[in-house]
Amino acid sequence: MELSAAVQARLKETEARFEQIELELADPSVASNPDKLRSLGKEHSDLKGVVEMWRRYQGAQDDLNEAKAMLKGSGGDERDYVEEEIQTQRAAVDRLGEELIKALEPKDPFDDRDVIVEIRAGAGGDEAGLFAAELFRMYTRYAEQHRWKTEVLSANETGINGFKEVTFAVKGKGAWSRLKHEAGVHRVQRVPVTESSGRTHTSAVAVVVLPEAEDVEVNLDLNDLRIDVFRSSGPGGQSVNTTDSAVRITHLPTGEVVSCQDEKSQLQNKEKGLRILRARLLQLEQEKQMAQMSEDRRAQVRTADRSEKIRTYNFPDNRVTDHRIGYTTHRLPEVLEGDLDELIDNLIASRREKGLEEGE
Repeated sequence: MELSAAVQARLKETEARFEQIELELADPSVASNPDKLRSLGKEHSDLKGVVEMWRRYQGAQDDLNEAKAMLKGSGGDERDYVEEEIQTQRAAVDRLGEELIKALEPKDPFDDRDVIVEIRAGAGGDEAGLFAAELFRMYTRYAEQHRWKTEVLSANETGINGFKEVTFAVKGKGAWSRLKHEAGVHRVQRVPVTESSGRTHTSAVAVVVLPEAEDVEVNLDLNDLRIDVFRSSGPGGQSVNTTDSAVRITHLPTGEVVSCQDEKSQLQNKEKGLRILRARLLQLEQEKQMAQMSEDRRAQVRTADRSEKIRTYNFPDNRVTDHRIGYTTHRLPEVLEGDLDELIDNLIASRREKGLEEGE
């Protein structure tokens, strides 16, 4: 792949900074300043791999251009050799270009974190609840493919095997780096099983994805919590306890409310609720630090309305479309079986290229 002018400009700036650091490191005054020496040494180490790759890319690009020029005046065996060289250098340019784009991408400090995923039914009634259950199954299948573990933290079921809301943890290296792209409203278009006239309906399900917080990152003051206990309930008399084991935790400063009733033990429900609360509060703290208070955790899904869609699952056309990048695949059954990498990889590649071109 040939790098865009904006990306090449960033790489030239990086190379110039690298060369400047090398000059500074050779300055005797720097050698006598341990703090500055350490700082420059770290920056030099961080930039070295990118600069060396950039120089190899330029070398491969020069070799490719030279081979193309030689092709015009070649013939016979020589032409076969030159064409083979062109293929070799083109492959090198493509490989190095992709590696450079990845290397320039800002690193997310939470990429290897476990995550907490919240799925809740939105517009569409029972059909939205049924699709919420399908998305839950899709993500658990996706986790299995990546050898991640899942744990249901809270679930509010409907009476027809759907979910009003389900919250679960996904544990495994790289979980956040992949699943963070799933946050938003997912729209489904199909004939519901509850529809007798055969008309296609449109429903929506909201997905929120949060990095799981470490205990040391979020300081929960017990004085800021109101903890209520009550008897759990479920559709058709399911999951009903005779003791007050269900727990509702309210974080008074922010108004965040978490309810857990899946466990028979009040203590276990409380522990799960605190995990969800910590993740939400970590998300809020991140947004404060980024000066984006107008986009709090609910900005991932401002409303579970159909108009706020990030992705559409169209059953009549066997189509899945990611509206953020305009990418469509006609592999709906495979996607719902957890084969999400095609969609996620294309989204990451598009955002990476866009971010580099904008100088992020």
